[in-house]
Amino acid sequence: MSGPDPFADALAIITGGGSGIGAALAAALTARGARVIVCDIDAARAQAMVGRGDAIEGVRVDVTDAAAVTAFVDDIASRHGKLDLIFNNAGISVTGDARDLEIGHWQHVLDVNLMGVVYGTHAAYRVMTRQGSGHIVNIASLAGLIPFPTNAPYAASKHAVVGLSTSLRAEGEALGVKVSAVCPGFIESNIFRDTPFINVPRDEILKGVPFKPMDTDLAATRILQGVARNQAIISFPGYARFIWRLYRLWPGLIAFLNRRLVRDLRRVRGKDV
Repeated sequence: MSGPDPFADALAIITGGGSGIGAALAAALTARGARVIVCDIDAARAQAMVGRGDAIEGVRVDVTDAAAVTAFVDDIASRHGKLDLIFNNAGISVTGDARDLEIGHWQHVLDVNLMGVVYGTHAAYRVMTRQGSGHIVNIASLAGLIPFPTNAPYAASKHAVVGLSTSLRAEGEALGVKVSAVCPGFIESNIFRDTPFINVPRDEILKGVPFKPMDTDLAATRILQGVARNQAIISFPGYARFIWRLYRLWPGLIAFLNRRLVRDLRRVRGKDV
């Protein structure tokens, strides 16, 4: 006989919860009896989640603002009396040859993908260590486990998120706090639409995506399965786990494939830079 649902009556925060994986997680958690608060840089998206019944609160929060993130997390924990889960999900990307990127591209990606996760993790960790329980779930990527040329800022940020998560997991264990990093392959989210493509044609690059992106609802299900099992690294689908394993066992093959990826991008790269 199965036990009680681990997410029933849980109090969960989701950053970037107004769309994509974040919205799918909110819907899945709510369906399982959790009380979900979403925050998003887009206030209308956050409020829409409440209107659909997939969250009890929707708040505009810029995850690059450390003080705002801390105030938000502290307020939620104080008003609800606990914080069981935080999904640091907000993320962005930029695609292009690194020589075509400006420092601003690097700063923006690192501010959202890394420092946004740091701010959410820092605030939640303090709450959770005081209460002696909680689970921090940081959304990284397969690009946090293997190199991802043509998206160097994204890969750098996601590698850092994995390192943060696995390190803090060891510190939090004896204090009752769990930490997981989610490292999926391609997911059908807004990141494909919103990512800037610098000096390369978007359509040509997207045509080269080697795997069909996974539906966000299925991705949310896989994430929650991993969270329930307290997995340190939650990686899916099967090809993502296979590529990760292959990289550890045979890094030279991944290097060969990455050289092809770079050649394909440079074949369509603009020549005016």
